[in-house]
Amino acid sequence: MDRRTLLKGLAGAGGLAATGGLSMPALSQGAAARTLRFVPQANLANFDPIWGTQYVVRNAAALVWDTLYGVDATLQPQRQMVESEEVTDDGLTWTFRLRSGLKFHDGEPVRSKDVIASLTRWSARDPMGLMIKALQQELTAVDDKTFKLVLKQPYPKLLYALGKNNTPIAFIMPERIAQTDPFKQITDYVGSGPMKFAKAEWVPGAKAVFEKFTDYVPRQEKSSWLAGGKQILIDRLEWVVIPDPATAAAALQNGEVDWWESPITDLVPVLKSNRNINVDIADPLGNVGSFRMNHLYPPFNDVRARRAVLMAMSQEDYMRALVGDDTSLWKPLPGFFTPGTPLYSEAGGEILKGKRDFDAAKKLLAESGYSGQPVTCLVAQDQPITKAQGDVTADLLKKLGMNVDFVATDWGTVGSRRAQKTPPGQGGWQMFHTWHAGADCINPAPYNAIRANGDKAWFGWPSSDAVEKDVVAWFEAKNLDEEKAAINHLNKAALEDVVYAPTGFFLGYTAWRKTISGIAKGPLPFFWGVSKTA
Repeated sequence: MDRRTLLKGLAGAGGLAATGGLSMPALSQGAAARTLRFVPQANLANFDPIWGTQYVVRNAAALVWDTLYGVDATLQPQRQMVESEEVTDDGLTWTFRLRSGLKFHDGEPVRSKDVIASLTRWSARDPMGLMIKALQQELTAVDDKTFKLVLKQPYPKLLYALGKNNTPIAFIMPERIAQTDPFKQITDYVGSGPMKFAKAEWVPGAKAVFEKFTDYVPRQEKSSWLAGGKQILIDRLEWVVIPDPATAAAALQNGEVDWWESPITDLVPVLKSNRNINVDIADPLGNVGSFRMNHLYPPFNDVRARRAVLMAMSQEDYMRALVGDDTSLWKPLPGFFTPGTPLYSEAGGEILKGKRDFDAAKKLLAESGYSGQPVTCLVAQDQPITKAQGDVTADLLKKLGMNVDFVATDWGTVGSRRAQKTPPGQGGWQMFHTWHAGADCINPAPYNAIRANGDKAWFGWPSSDAVEKDVVAWFEAKNLDEEKAAINHLNKAALEDVVYAPTGFFLGYTAWRKTISGIAKGPLPFFWGVSKTA
């Protein structure tokens, strides 16, 4: 029996009990209507949205912590915790005033000192934050509700940086928490957002619980992504971790859970055939698959080894393994930017097109000095996106003649281990797989993974003067034509230096029971406006 037949059989075989899972506690009809059970994309192994960049942490953090601004569905920043802002004509001095009634979950008001500490911690880890930090002359409190930022030169994308949805987000925390070293994890989860984290009920690998924060003051505008009124219509949100897709599918069909964030494509026909379930594309901007290499250590510290991967890899193999044979769900991506958006580019993408050249790739790999050393590949098995890509990569690297050290682990461990710069034989790594939301890949501003500024770059720490020069050129562009020219150069430079290897563009599904309403499309699950009937 093949994998897909087995999965479909299990999905129809009954609920969690039928597949070896734990049964859910019974709830009264009223409590059931006020409790939403959600299956997240992965386990919430840690909970610090500044320390790391995993989407699952970002998604949970968006419930617990609020932001000064929030991007809406048009990718424009709107006021969120901020009531008003003023900027001088020279663009150097910004004065912000907080909305009235903002409270943390411990009852303390949100003050300017909290904002300053939060932005200071965030700016030490985020690429746009680092850019602002380099231009910052002063960040001070005027009073408890007003704070001032003085820059050495204008930064036109400031409000976008403060409201963007890609990781790390500039979440506002109490000063005492925000003063934690940005390279160490927080252990206190008091937030400023519409839901409270029930730390006492957190069981990593099994469950995370969030409760409505009744003192939260939502904005009056209609909600749109991270902007507008974050109206919470449920009392309790339970994240039920179910790594096995067949178990998750069965639980959704039987009503044991209400919403499955990322059902695998193989099981979508089964879910669509159930009259009690809705299935839809989660985000029309899709995702970019990523084969991320460590530029600090052999073999991938040599560009020839990285280019050998591009010459041999088949994006079609990756995409079919990931989302199946429905070509409406994926497409090759000879570049880094989201297809269908204004800055999409294929400049320099020839190396990813046409017949794969293993002979040339092997020759280039040999020229890089590779001679059979183990290549440590971190592959999370509890995350279908990474598992599917990892299986293809293991086969690819073996065909290239590499000695593959395949580390089958979980997504939480990958999130921790990929941050380590130690040598591969001492707890480090040579490659891992991930993916980037299409909304994060529309231009260089939110696109952490495209940066190549060495120690300050994302995991893998690529260093390329050419790439960074083109990033600066985009930021300085005065019109769309200049932006496109900069992106064409950037796309070509990033492929030549192989910042990372894109494995293709793909769409993903989400599925929920018809007792749930208010689900909006976007790069993360938005729980405000979502309601449930018993």
